[in-house]
Amino acid sequence: MNGPESNTLDAPLLHWRDGAIAHLRFNRPQSLNAVDSAMASAFLAACKSIAADPGVRVVVISGEGRAFMAGGDIAQFRDDAASIPETLIGPLHQAVRILTMLPVPVVASLQGAVAGAGMSLALACDLAVAADNTRFNFAYVNLGTSCDLGASWSLPRLVGLRRALEIALLSDPIDAAEALHLGLVNRVVPAEALADETLKLARRLAATAPTGQAMLKRLMRDSFSHDLPEQLVAEQLAFAKCAATKDFGEAVSAFLEKRRPVFTGK
Repeated sequence: MNGPESNTLDAPLLHWRDGAIAHLRFNRPQSLNAVDSAMASAFLAACKSIAADPGVRVVVISGEGRAFMAGGDIAQFRDDAASIPETLIGPLHQAVRILTMLPVPVVASLQGAVAGAGMSLALACDLAVAADNTRFNFAYVNLGTSCDLGASWSLPRLVGLRRALEIALLSDPIDAAEALHLGLVNRVVPAEALADETLKLARRLAATAPTGQAMLKRLMRDSFSHDLPEQLVAEQLAFAKCAATKDFGEAVSAFLEKRRPVFTGK
């Protein structure tokens, strides 16, 4: 389907397919998409569904309304703090593991508040497009807690250890321009163009050979745990898998024939 069904519009998470692009949209705009246990469970279920769908070539994660995600639901923190590790963080961590292991690119489409868990999730995605009104805040220290969703893994890898500690320990707001300078996002666009620019990027990714994309994503994400000789072996094996596909043959033929390749995922 090309958009969320009408009978799901009040769900905490909207999930639909647009061709080869899978969309996940947080849908609690009245609370700036602050994540609670119901949203976390729905997000995990949607990620599992995407992982089981071979037709998906790109995943886009966005937020309904004025914000991507303004962190966790403080009301749940107040009323049921003891449940948070199991019913909130647990499902979100499972979802992050699925997203990072997916053989397809995951794109974050960001606007407004991107704080706490929202910032951590954005960091976990493969690519990020931000509206020029986006404001990041690590925020965890303001609640007297540590981080989650892999932020302590991803943030130092994106900006370096010392800058990561500054962002985490001070939790100063970061605007879109600074986020681009730091490498927290890939591009910044006018707020009114966010949806179109994100979709344009997603369609471009969806038109690329999926095996090559999958190998590149895995090589990049695994590189931090490999030394150079191990990485060279991994690259050689990955290239062999790509070269055995029909898409590789199509790309070679298209190059020689000076035409645009048409990839089928085979």
